[in-house]
Amino acid sequence: MKIARAGVKREKGYLYYIDKNGNIARVKMARGGAKGQKGKPEVIKVLNLKREADYLFYIDKDGDVSSVKMARGGKKGAKRKRTKKAKKVKKAKKHKKVKKAKKAKKHKKAKKHKKAKKSKKRR
Repeated sequence: MKIARAGVKREKGYLYYIDKNGNIARVKMARGGAKGQKGKPEVIKVLNLKREADYLFYIDKDGDVSSVKMARGGKKGAKRKRTKKAKKVKKAKKHKKVKKAKKAKKHKKAKKHKKAKKSKKRR
């Protein structure tokens, strides 16, 4: 749904957005080696829009401000089904953890046994 007619003409290399004051602003996009250089945002059009909760405000292809109700929470009761591959990966990870734990336990026992042997030799 259109909120305000602004008719902003976009230029390449700029990011257009609605700032916290409700105005249309733009900033030069970071490209390649220019990541460290940040341009200061410049206000293109002063609108002083008041934002509503649960709505996403954006600049549409005509250069006007539009809004859309945000999707929150998805469908009720819908759960993502796991694929067979995901189940196998999860099982393999679990198996790996168990194997690691067993190996650590075995290593600990061996160390303990060595210490006991050394103390017997000293006596």
